[in-house]
Amino acid sequence: MTELVIAPPAALAARATIAHHSKSFALASRLLDARTRDHAAVVYAFCRRADDAVDDVPRAAAGAALATLERELADIYAGAPIDPVLAAFAEVVRARAIPRRYPAELLAGMAMDATGTRYTTLAELHAYCFRVAGVVGLMMCHVFGVRDDAALVPAARLGVAMQLTNICRDVAEDWARDRLYLPDELLARHGAGGLAGELHRPLPASTQPAIAATVRELLALADLHYRAAEPGLPALPWRAALAVRAARSVYAAIGDRVCAVDCDVTAGRAVVPRATKLALVAGAALRTVCSLPRLRAPRIPTTTLEARDVPLA
Repeated sequence: MTELVIAPPAALAARATIAHHSKSFALASRLLDARTRDHAAVVYAFCRRADDAVDDVPRAAAGAALATLERELADIYAGAPIDPVLAAFAEVVRARAIPRRYPAELLAGMAMDATGTRYTTLAELHAYCFRVAGVVGLMMCHVFGVRDDAALVPAARLGVAMQLTNICRDVAEDWARDRLYLPDELLARHGAGGLAGELHRPLPASTQPAIAATVRELLALADLHYRAAEPGLPALPWRAALAVRAARSVYAAIGDRVCAVDCDVTAGRAVVPRATKLALVAGAALRTVCSLPRLRAPRIPTTTLEARDVPLA
């Protein structure tokens, strides 16, 4: 395992990014050793940079933003980045042998957002979730190391589960930004076919029951992915397993809170209180101690996954 120490300015900037954008991931990252925490934060900062580059510009400018991201990715893998955030990510890419396919898939997911992709089927939504979140789990496997490449599919499934949770939590917020991730086939099944045609208008009150039923179905699918991710955790180093299990528990609790208001997407953003988060971390610690075997030393994965390798359910 290559030892890489991130320069303090870049490490502090990456930690600040994760602290600002995700309290759940920031809490989980504190369970890692300092070096691994910095590597994980650098990967998160790169992903956040890509997300913000598309989200923070008008749709008309998104194409140019994506072209810039593609050039930056080429520079990263050519060893010629200029920006400090990109330089730090390039160092992690080299030290942890992160395949280019993973950040390239991430950018492909950003392109789907930039072009306002509509999701007709659940399979199309699954492909999006793999691109914007499943590959993050796979990159983290390179950061942490795994004892067995069989852990890669569970890692990707955990990313998919978390993204489905995000989608269900943020339906109203996304609608306000003229985005709808709920698949047409599920909406139609519950009586809200053609909802995408109402974008750019207030969310129709008459569709709330159908939206709630669709959200409930997607959260049930997320739960399947959360459960399928569990067998991969013992393949991680114990501190990484603890951090990932803690993040998984907090994200699953977000879905529980959405369900607690009958999946009413207008009820406000679902938030897990800090006291509950700490209790979930304690539970994660207990399960990690009880379940983690002492087997082969972790190593960098040698397998590269694609979306078709990750089950839909």
